[in-house]
Amino acid sequence: MPSCPALTLCPDRPPPGFSSWRQVMDVALGEARKATLTGEAPVGAALLEAASGRVLATAHNAPLSECDPTAHAEVLALRRGARELGNYRLGGTILVVTLEPCLMCLGAMVHARIGALVFGARDRKAGAVVSNLEGTALPFLNHRFPVLEGVLAQECGATLSRFFAARRKDKAGR
Repeated sequence: MPSCPALTLCPDRPPPGFSSWRQVMDVALGEARKATLTGEAPVGAALLEAASGRVLATAHNAPLSECDPTAHAEVLALRRGARELGNYRLGGTILVVTLEPCLMCLGAMVHARIGALVFGARDRKAGAVVSNLEGTALPFLNHRFPVLEGVLAQECGATLSRFFAARRKDKAGR
């Protein structure tokens, strides 16, 4: 088994307590399903303590229900995790999210100093990590973190596709 330093994301080595990164992403997908039930875009996130694998916080998109444009799953998970740890600096954590983060969420992750990011599906419209911008490589950022992409990408993407197809169908039926 290859040796990986702390907070280097090894595709074959999930956090303690998890048998695979797929199992970790299942936590975030569970949150995404909760978002669907409330009419929110199905994006889910989980913040884990890297050393122990303990889930510090989970969240799903809630801008509609919270009437808050910043209530993305990532931001809510970061807020809850910071409260759990009693510190807004979240070094030593891994943020797991079903969809590639947008520019706002990337900024929040940088300011929180997360240890690493894992995401499922790319966001060709607003993704700011790899799809439209190599956000973690911007030269002016004072914090960088490793990224592992594509964990359950097909399932994460299909969850979003089904949701938006149903919304289009509902609008057409009116």
